[in-house]
Amino acid sequence: MEIMAGLWAEAVTVWQTAVLGVGVGQVLLALAVFIVFLILRRIFTRIVLAILGNITRRTVTQFDDELIAALEQPLRFVFIIVGIYAATQVVSFPEQIDVLLTRVVRSLIAFAIFWTLYRFVAPLSFLIDKAFGAFGRSTLGDSLKEFVAKLARFVIAVVGVVAILEEWQFNVGAVLGGLGLVGMAVAFGAQNMIANLFAGVTIFLDGIFEKGDWIRGGGVEGTVEEIGFRTTKIRRFDKALTTIPNDKLAGDAVINFSRMTNRRIYWKIGIEYSATEGQLRQIVNGIKAHIYDNDDFEVDAGKVTTLIHVDSFNDSSIDIMLYCFTATTNWGVWMRVKEDLAFAIKNIVEGAGSGFAFPSTSIYVETLPFGTPEVFPAGTD
Repeated sequence: MEIMAGLWAEAVTVWQTAVLGVGVGQVLLALAVFIVFLILRRIFTRIVLAILGNITRRTVTQFDDELIAALEQPLRFVFIIVGIYAATQVVSFPEQIDVLLTRVVRSLIAFAIFWTLYRFVAPLSFLIDKAFGAFGRSTLGDSLKEFVAKLARFVIAVVGVVAILEEWQFNVGAVLGGLGLVGMAVAFGAQNMIANLFAGVTIFLDGIFEKGDWIRGGGVEGTVEEIGFRTTKIRRFDKALTTIPNDKLAGDAVINFSRMTNRRIYWKIGIEYSATEGQLRQIVNGIKAHIYDNDDFEVDAGKVTTLIHVDSFNDSSIDIMLYCFTATTNWGVWMRVKEDLAFAIKNIVEGAGSGFAFPSTSIYVETLPFGTPEVFPAGTD
């Protein structure tokens, strides 16, 4: 309460010195000058931005259009700053008030500069690709651009705040250095945040995954929705949103299903033991013909391995191993291809005059206990 009272008293003093000590004519003149600049702002921005918009619309790229859109608001704000400065020049303020107003104008100029840089981050994001091209990659993807843009905005905002505070003679370095033990405690508490930040950078630079990828890592499987400074948000397939620290993902084995070139089908098909060699060959050749003559499957030996063979004699069946890959990686299309393959195999097996085996057990008794009849009475199970 005492602090608030002191600030209020100081504000009253400034008001009495700055306003009550100035003539009414000067105040009206300053107000008129400010209004003139507001009118000029409207006219200038409307004409200039319209001309620039017509020029940029003729170009092929969207970069210049985005740059003009980002410049519009700061440009309007500059006229307000100039109007405030011009208005203060027509009024004779005491030296103390004049210094205060000068600081206000300089702070507004600094704010306008850093605000412009802040808004320029998004249009200039295409430079990230060119800068990173020196490292052997032509593009970084939308996720990395978004991450770098967030980092750039954060740095610009921090530097801008520091610059404005320095204008008001706040020694930011001394304040931070004077935190002492509190600063050390904050540093220890920020260890996890720093680790997650560097882990996020590692995820981007190594290209482990990007926004929209289907991954499994950190005990979670789903689609990446956002990669932030500290955490990554993954939408599971049950639509639950999971937030995982970046350092956990960077230190875990991450499977990126979106990077699959093809999807695999691996089946063991059990055929009855009563099947002859000719029937088994007919079944195997029929499955091969279906896969090799179907555009739904990738059969290029240089890309995938396709295996269709009689594999083993199981307890209740003769097993045929089917190991192949589909041309698509889309889950829904893959399920449709698998279904068509299952129907085709059923027709092939039945067309060969055989059938699918199921678990069964046969018991053979070599000798019967003494006194047990060899033929069971009729009607006995």
